[in-house]
Parts: sequence; structure tokens; C-alpha cells
Amino acid sequence: MIEGNSSTNSISTKNVFLTPLISGALAGTICDFVSFPLDTLKTRLQSQHGFIRSGGFNQLYKGLGPVLIGSAPSASLFFVTYEGIKLVFQPCISEQYHMFIHMTAASVGEMVACLIRVPVEVLKQRRQAFLCDTHRLSLRTLYRGYGSTVIRDLPFGLIQMPLWEYFKLCWKKNKNCECTPIEGAICGSVSVGISAMLTTPLDVAKTRIMLSSTMVDKDEIKISVMLKNVYRESGFRGLFAGFLPRVGGFTISGFIFFGVYEKVREICISLLPP
Repeated sequence: MIEGNSSTNSISTKNVFLTPLISGALAGTICDFVSFPLDTLKTRLQSQHGFIRSGGFNQLYKGLGPVLIGSAPSASLFFVTYEGIKLVFQPCISEQYHMFIHMTAASVGEMVACLIRVPVEVLKQRRQAFLCDTHRLSLRTLYRGYGSTVIRDLPFGLIQMPLWEYFKLCWKKNKNCECTPIEGAICGSVSVGISAMLTTPLDVAKTRIMLSSTMVDKDEIKISVMLKNVYRESGFRGLFAGFLPRVGGFTISGFIFFGVYEKVREICISLLPP
């Protein structure tokens, strides 16, 4: 009996951790590569140095290197954390409260993923904006956007993941069967687009913090200070700089990301023991 339980736990662990690890890595890498040009345009439109000075329409894949290195582990960390928390708590709580589990899992997943995502974003965005750092960036500089990224990604995840799960649940109830990868991708695309719209001002502040001079005082790169400066300079419109490429890019990448994630997950589950 003990051996049987041990075997079941081992298989369960494989499915919970290995499947999202592989699925998240592939989905994150493919998605970031395809949507990178739009992300570059968004960064340059949000830059305090101006769109043209930050590169304009030139070299839209500049800064891709750090992303290709960090995208897979960042996405994997998020989904391993997200699926792990769901596995532990969903069986203990009534289905009507599962939304709160999804929100909590998404929040914790974002904070964990940001340990890798933030330094990658700093390197990526500084290269996208043609900022020439004459010396190697310190660890403190690489992580100085951690707080602003978490503040941006927490509400993003809190909106995106519960919406994705809710849309899939509605689809499942209407069809009386599980969502296909394409249907899951459509649900993901809509949820990501909505999340991107609502969190654009936070993304503008995060971008400016990451593109600030390495010599800037710590008090000058607080997210509240950045938002006030942007509003003072450009008003409400400035808070939504890069809105179209951000929302458009996220909607497209959301379809690719969740489509690849669901398909690879489906393949992994079929190959692994039940």
C-alpha cells in the first residue's frame, strides 16, 4: 500500500511540475520571439528619451539575446508555481471559490518569475532603446525594477489568469467537453488583451524606471514619482504611451502563448503515465 501511494505521488509530481515546466518554457520562448518587434516599439514609445532617439523603427529585434536566455526559465517558474498551488488547494476548497485560488497562484507565480524576468527586462529594454552602458550593470541596477515589475505584473496576473480560467470554464459548460488548445488560446488571447489594457500606465512607469540613468537617485525612480512625472509631462495620454503595440502585441502573443502551452501540455500529459 505504501509503495502504491509512493508511485502515485511520483507520477503526480511529474505531471504537476514537469508538464508546466516544458509547456511554459516552449510557450514563453516562441511567444516572446514572435511578439518582440511590437514589444520594441512599445518600449521606444514609452521611453523618456523619445521614440526617434530610442531607435524609432530601426533594428526591431535589438535586445533579443537576453530574452531568448531568460524567457524559458521565467515562464516555466510561473507555471510550475501556478499549477502547484492549484493542485494543493483546489481539492480542499469549493469550486465557487476557485477564482481566489487562481488569483493567489497567479500572484505568487508572478513574484517568483520576476526573479528571472526583471534582470532580463532591464537588459532587453536598455538595448531596445539604444542605451549604451559603458560598464557592466550592477546587480542592484539589474533588480531596481523588481518592485515596479511586480506591481505591474501582480494586477496583470490577477486579471489574466482568473479570466482565462473563467472563459475556459464557460466554454467547457457550453460545449460539455474540455477546451481544445485553439479554444484555450482564444480564451487566453482575450484575457491577456484585457489585462494589457488595464495595466498600461504601470508598464509605462516600469519602462521608465528600467531606462533611467544608472546614476539616478533611488527616490527618483519610485513608481509613484514616475507616474506623476509622466502625467505632468504628457497628461493622461502619456500614461497610455505605447498602448496599441502593447495591447496588440499581448493579444497576439496571448493566443500563441496559451495555444502552445495547452498543446504541449496535452502532449506531455498523454506521454506521461496518468
